[in-house]
Amino acid sequence: MKLRFFEITTLIYFIFALQTQAQSDSTLLLFSGYAEPYYAYDFGQPDNHNRPGFIYSHNRSNEVNLNLGYLKAGYSASNVRANLALATGTYMNANLAAEPGVLRNIFEANAGVKLSKNSETWLDAGIFGSHIGFESAIGKDCWTLTRSLMAENSPYYESGVKLSHTTADGQWFLSALLLNGWQRIQRVDGNNTPAFGTQITFKPSANVTLNSSSFIGSDKPDDVRQMRYFHNFYGIFQLNEKWAATLGFDIGAEQVSKGDSEKNTWYSPVLLLKYAPGGKWSVTGRAEYYSDENGVIIATGTPNGFKTLGFSMNVDCAIRPNVLWRIEGRGFSSEDDIFTDNNGNDNNGNFALTTALAVSF
Repeated sequence: MKLRFFEITTLIYFIFALQTQAQSDSTLLLFSGYAEPYYAYDFGQPDNHNRPGFIYSHNRSNEVNLNLGYLKAGYSASNVRANLALATGTYMNANLAAEPGVLRNIFEANAGVKLSKNSETWLDAGIFGSHIGFESAIGKDCWTLTRSLMAENSPYYESGVKLSHTTADGQWFLSALLLNGWQRIQRVDGNNTPAFGTQITFKPSANVTLNSSSFIGSDKPDDVRQMRYFHNFYGIFQLNEKWAATLGFDIGAEQVSKGDSEKNTWYSPVLLLKYAPGGKWSVTGRAEYYSDENGVIIATGTPNGFKTLGFSMNVDCAIRPNVLWRIEGRGFSSEDDIFTDNNGNDNNGNFALTTALAVSF
């Protein structure tokens, strides 16, 4: 799949053209934007200013930078919808490094049609945010300033076709996806194996959200194909007016080699606890663990692989409804010495302070 400037221009034209359809059709065209500048200080003081390699958001140290900035046009009518968002920032540089050319600046580009007049059943195609996990690249929508280990090391985005249905009471959301791969817009050369995804979200009440998402596919050329099987589960609970909790668990398995019944596995649990006493302020604590002994997702080359415990605490202040200032302290402790300081010394710990200003418009 190759998008060039002509295709982007065509999609923009398509969005504007849809606005001129018959007056009897209710239409809505919205423009929005987002910017999240940040400053992070890694106490390991890396000379290249890069945070550890398993971090892809807010990943530059000791410099003021932009994590994510985008401009978006969204079109919605009774039976058709489309979105286009162009973006830049260190998030885009890190997460879309494998994509060619202008694709590295595509945050979102999709269009869909409603398949039924009497139900919310849609068929969408293009580039989307991932169907996996409770966090996205958009910081203001997440409880913590930085993303969890499970979010950083599972897809943030995907491309393909999505069939979805939301029940009339809004309690169930069901989706099936045909994808180009594991966090891929353009397929890996030599890979013609289809990848599949599913998502089931259940909201029994306004205070509880339960979600199950899965992925099956390969991220390698067909001649060395190793099938990957992945599942994400999370629950979000509003405990009372001030307290809320999120629990998540990822588990994955990938074939050791093509056709092999033996699989390498990895897993990651996470717990977030948020306290919002009212007004502008809130505090969120996070505890997480990530185990990838065989280096399927995070390769270390050390005896025990990547087995890392993480803790963080962030304080948020909503300066305005669309302006959020945040500061966070975050530490990692690993079983092996996987971190390196600016003197070239290996150790098993890492700590960083990060502050960010998220503005949406």
